[in-house]
Amino acid sequence: MTSASLLPTPRKRHRVFGGLNERQERVFSWIASLVVLLFVAGWIGAFLNMRRVQQELVGQQKAAGVKQPLPRPVAPAQQVATALSSNAGPSLAFLNEALLSAINPLHGASGKVYFTTRTGGASIVNRAPSNSKAVLSEGGKTVEISPEFVAPPNPGMYHLAVQLGQVTEAVDNLNVITLVPFAQKQAGHIGLYYLGTWPFERGGRPRTPAYANPAGFIEVTPQNADTAVSEHFKLRDFLTKDQPNVWPKYILLNPKLLDKLELTIQELERSGHPVRHMQIMSGFRTPEYNYTGGNTQGRANLSRHMYGDASDVFVDNDRNGVMDDLNGDGRVDVRDAEVILQAVERVEKAHPELVGGVGVYSACCGHGPFTHIDVRGYRARWRGFGNG
Repeated sequence: MTSASLLPTPRKRHRVFGGLNERQERVFSWIASLVVLLFVAGWIGAFLNMRRVQQELVGQQKAAGVKQPLPRPVAPAQQVATALSSNAGPSLAFLNEALLSAINPLHGASGKVYFTTRTGGASIVNRAPSNSKAVLSEGGKTVEISPEFVAPPNPGMYHLAVQLGQVTEAVDNLNVITLVPFAQKQAGHIGLYYLGTWPFERGGRPRTPAYANPAGFIEVTPQNADTAVSEHFKLRDFLTKDQPNVWPKYILLNPKLLDKLELTIQELERSGHPVRHMQIMSGFRTPEYNYTGGNTQGRANLSRHMYGDASDVFVDNDRNGVMDDLNGDGRVDVRDAEVILQAVERVEKAHPELVGGVGVYSACCGHGPFTHIDVRGYRARWRGFGNG
């Protein structure tokens, strides 16, 4: 018997993967483990993202006063499956980057504008994500899926979501409003609602395109009047103060005006003036009301109020119906309106695309001091009494 026969014979290794040596098996196992970990991490991430989206949508609905349910996010398993198998690739990541770059301008420089207006068939965004579609819903029901990202042809208020592959993601706080065409106004009316005649409707050349006839109107009903158009304002805040029992009503409202108002609020708060409530004393005025309704003292024949890009405002945190003592001198007078003017000056300096008119008004004719703010496209400043 040799010494070699006394030693134990090594057991022959069983190959898990036929044709692979031991080193190749280890490499293969590493790769397989990594794939499994990535899949698990993606599933967990998608689940957490779904929970985040659901919570944000609920919060946005409460803040914006939205009554109808917004589009629900897709389940995590479907999101992961889409990301791994769809031709669109990692849909969620792509949506979050490309969609935001296309949609964010609609929220304005303030990030607090909640609507945009379009004529039927007009583009909603300039650069939509590749292979994506706009999903537009009304009353919780999808009414149009548009690969071209255009507004629905029928006038109305639509919530926007974006579909990419099998994933649909709602756009935070944004309604697309298709306007009622200006041509529907006949003899000064749309239906029973009387608007009147715009300054150059019967002839003449406006000095700038800003004074041309409007493209169309927002239809306001009792059902949508409380829709938030920005963080601090609702659609009804800008209604003309006449014909209280006539519905639907029709208004003009420029999203740039809302952007400027929200930036002014931010600037006031930055300078130590908290704003819990900014009152819209006068928003849109029909031409008929601008010429004849209420106290017409101080109203211009070419008032920007008739074009939906002007408002008379005052800060009224205690909601007593008059301007608050913003400068802290113990009085409420035109100097408090000037505090708002100073905030607007800083806004226009930082955002020249929102340049416009600002007028400060003293207390008169049954109301307190206020500040007129508009986005007419060129700088104008004045002081006055009465209505801006």
